[in-house]
This record gives sequence, C-alpha cells and structure tokens, in this order.
Amino acid sequence: MSMLILCVLPLAPLSTVVNADRVNEFQLQFDHEPRARSKIKILEKLSEAQFAAAIRAQKSGNFNDIGLIFEKYRDNVSSAFDLLKQQEPNADKHADGYRHLELQTRRGIREVEDVLIIVPAEVRPPLDIVREDLIHLDDELIHLLFPRRTKEIEKVPPPAGAIP
Repeated sequence: MSMLILCVLPLAPLSTVVNADRVNEFQLQFDHEPRARSKIKILEKLSEAQFAAAIRAQKSGNFNDIGLIFEKYRDNVSSAFDLLKQQEPNADKHADGYRHLELQTRRGIREVEDVLIIVPAEVRPPLDIVREDLIHLDDELIHLLFPRRTKEIEKVPPPAGAIP
C-alpha cells in the first residue's frame, strides 16, 4: 500500500488571490483597450479593485504595496487622459468621457488622502507626489470642461480717486 504524505503549505487567502487576479485582469483589459471612452469605463472597475487591494495591504501593514498601487493608479489615469485628449480633443463636444475621468480622478484623490492619514511618515513622500499629480490632472480636466469659468479674473483698476 502506498502512503500519501500531504504537506501543508501556508497559502494566501483565496479572496486575496481572486482579488489580485481581478486587478491583473482589469489591468490587461485597460492596457489593451484602444478607445478612450472604453478605457475610462475599464478604469472605473480597475480602480475599484486597486482601492480594495490598497485596503488589504493597509490591513496587513504592507505600506510599500500601497504606494505602488496608487502610483499605478495615477499612471492609469494619466494614460486614459492622454488618450482622451488625443481621440476627443474638444471637451465641449465630448464632455461625457472628460466628466467620467474627472470624477474618477477626484475619487482617487480622496482615496490617497485617506491613506495618507494612516501610513507611516517614511511612506508618505511617494503618496504625496501621487496626490499632487492627481490634483494637477483634475485641475486640467476641470479647465477643459469649463474653460470660460476657470480663466483668471481680470483685475479691475480701482475707481478714480480711490486710495490704493
């Protein structure tokens, strides 16, 4: 009679493996999508999976992974934005894609800010950079969506006889 010896190895929880597969699956779809609007729709699903992965990394104390996740998120937003500007340069005529991306970017800013409160000081600098980059992208999206409302207000000269 042959004897079967089982070796028990510590494995990652199944939900972690499944969620990592979801991130990878959405990332592959995102990377191979040639149309900007479809890329933005995939980004919404991908970002959900990325934010969930960041929460899991935070719970396990793996703060370096959090930084990498948010850096990849920022790169994805930037990639989608570049493609959107290339394929649909007029935000007035094609505002839908710009609005969806702006909302997604704003959510990413909130997620990064929430994480910045929790992470140790040595992990904050890369996350601060990601936050600033996302804010810059959001400002640019707002400017493209509302160009007449975001112009600098012209300084009106003081009335004659007024003391400066």
